[in-house]
Amino acid sequence: MLIQEISDRSDFNKNILLETTVLKNPILLFDNWIKNAQQNDIKDYQAFCLSTVNKNLQPSSRIVYLRAYEKAKYFFYTNYNSKKGQEIKKNSKVCLTFFWPELEQQIRIEGVAHLAPKKNSNTYFKNRPLASQIGAWASPQSEIIKDRDELEKRYIDIETIIDPKKNIKRPEFWGGYYIAANYYEFWQGRKNRLHDRIIFKLKNKKWAIKRLAP
Repeated sequence: MLIQEISDRSDFNKNILLETTVLKNPILLFDNWIKNAQQNDIKDYQAFCLSTVNKNLQPSSRIVYLRAYEKAKYFFYTNYNSKKGQEIKKNSKVCLTFFWPELEQQIRIEGVAHLAPKKNSNTYFKNRPLASQIGAWASPQSEIIKDRDELEKRYIDIETIIDPKKNIKRPEFWGGYYIAANYYEFWQGRKNRLHDRIIFKLKNKKWAIKRLAP
């Protein structure tokens, strides 16, 4: 069997990350990094890989969008009946990974997922585009469907009966989660693959900071 090797390599030299000078609060450091990504016009800077675990301990990952954050809480929205929703229901421990190759930076966050307050979900759903609101009702997310035509028919059926001048009610099966963080890892690419990795662990309500070998 022919193994297709990928030989593209580039070195990392855009920044440094030292435990002696870094912000000692990971919440503030996250805020600093994500705002910097936004200011540098990084496409989809708010996208992160959400990793969950199913009942057989099989990890499962997908890209979702961060929609809000406050302190150590990170919010996203989805169908509660989706694969990730069902896995979170059985095991609420999750991991988030942000990666901005243009900045040679990565953030890993571990924590516990909780249902967001209904008022948050209602407000977010109300502010979505009408087409996205209809899509939330139309899609039986993660379920097997016959074909694309079935999905589009479901969309059209709902579109024909709603009044666009009235607010569409948020489906009970759709809403938000927030991740309460208890671990952060900030990764900064460095020359010769000697990358900087600074971690923060929550212990007795305080953040302990350490450096990991790359």
